[in-house]
Amino acid sequence: MSVQARRDTTPEMAVRRLLYASGHRYRLQRRVPGFSRRTIDIAFPGPKVAVFLDGCFWHGCPEHATHPKANANWWRNKLDGNIARDRETTEHLVEQGWTVLRFWEHEDPVAVADQVATTLSATARRR
Repeated sequence: MSVQARRDTTPEMAVRRLLYASGHRYRLQRRVPGFSRRTIDIAFPGPKVAVFLDGCFWHGCPEHATHPKANANWWRNKLDGNIARDRETTEHLVEQGWTVLRFWEHEDPVAVADQVATTLSATARRR
């Protein structure tokens, strides 16, 4: 598992390039307030928008997640724990006043970047 990319994944890079090209500036791997070992993939601290690009296997995508047959119980516990941690992180950020956007790695980067831009615009109008 230590070989798995934690940052700068292909989906992240594609979305980041699109956001940057459209003039949006962001912070990478920003720590989640109150959770020292959790980070936001793409953070917009001013408007408090957190973007997560979740891998299908590790985060339990309903369309593409697979369940290993070897050591099945261990993997079930591990993946269920990841899903629970994602939920807890989202709830914590929302309580802190953040808007949380979660996307799957298989989603179209253009659509993801458009949704992020729309959310940033809506957040700016509310301020």
